[in-house]
Amino acid sequence: MSYNKLIALGLIGIALSSCGNGGGEQKSDAPKEYPFLVVKPEDKSLSVKHTAVLQGRQDVEIRPEVSGLITKVCVDEGAQVHKGQVLFVIDQVPYRAALQKAQASVATAEAALANARLSLDGKEELFKEKVISDYELRTAQNAYKSAEAALMQAKAELRDAENNLSYTEVKSPVDGVAGMSSYRIGALVGPTMATPLINVSDNSRMLAYFSMTEKQALELTSQYGSMQEAVKSYPPVGLEMQDGTIYEEKGNIDVISGMVDKTTGTVSIRAAFPNASGRLLSGGAANVILSYDRPASLIIPQGATYEIQNRIFTYKVVDGTTVATPIEVFKINDGKEYIVLSGLAEGDTIVAEGAGLLKAGTKVTEMKSTPKQQQEEQK
Repeated sequence: MSYNKLIALGLIGIALSSCGNGGGEQKSDAPKEYPFLVVKPEDKSLSVKHTAVLQGRQDVEIRPEVSGLITKVCVDEGAQVHKGQVLFVIDQVPYRAALQKAQASVATAEAALANARLSLDGKEELFKEKVISDYELRTAQNAYKSAEAALMQAKAELRDAENNLSYTEVKSPVDGVAGMSSYRIGALVGPTMATPLINVSDNSRMLAYFSMTEKQALELTSQYGSMQEAVKSYPPVGLEMQDGTIYEEKGNIDVISGMVDKTTGTVSIRAAFPNASGRLLSGGAANVILSYDRPASLIIPQGATYEIQNRIFTYKVVDGTTVATPIEVFKINDGKEYIVLSGLAEGDTIVAEGAGLLKAGTKVTEMKSTPKQQQEEQK
């Protein structure tokens, strides 16, 4: 074979090789492998956390109603106190003296009234006998009324004195736990003081204040029909402590504000939790856990969706080809899955992962195993 023929054969081989490469490009049009998911109904429970501030049922600032020196401290900081229990005693000496003075004034007024009564009775008899004039009778009547008024005033001052003496014993108006106090024996206190003597917190029932967006609140109202019905029918809620543990008692939503905060665009909500153990502390922070139970719902992973102009789409697989399908989802989600409200039906097949990398009309075939499963098999 001549040299020129060898060159010709080589060129033909290159051409055939090039044709072979072109065949490889046709191979790239082969269906791409993706994990599939056949949509079917299942029960789903979603949990959403909302940051909350805890507050006791009552946080009462204990302040004195009279001025004076503290002569006795009757409460230990952090102790359990009861309604009516004496917490502090203010110097009673001046108030006892004021009470005795008021009692004396009442006695004097009573005697003056008795004398005025005797004088009026005598004047009335003399007037009947026409011994005195109408003017003298009226004068006696006015003197009696004046004595009555003086007695009423004296009794009012007596009640004030009695009250002031009782106020020297500063009592707790509620059952609860005593807070910290910087006031000790000898401290001068009064009604106008800037800081309270002590705080008493009724922590037997703890209130958790949190908020949700206006949209979420409206969805809640739509779900139950009204705010009142939502408060009445909403299932028990949980509480996550700051250390990550879940509080052992369930609570209930008892108040939903009817107003939207113009600054934050949120609606305030309150949940109440029993706190017999005293584990929850007033002023603390926690996460209220709201549960949403959706029985027989269509659940798809969020990786099976993509968004365009605030609309959510997924790819249905029809005859081995992707079809872009708009769907409506439940607004509350766990960040991993969506609950589909419309757009898909039971038995539909969708691309389960990588929807953001696909286009409509792409030929796809089911991946025999997911990358995660492949890694596990290699292990």
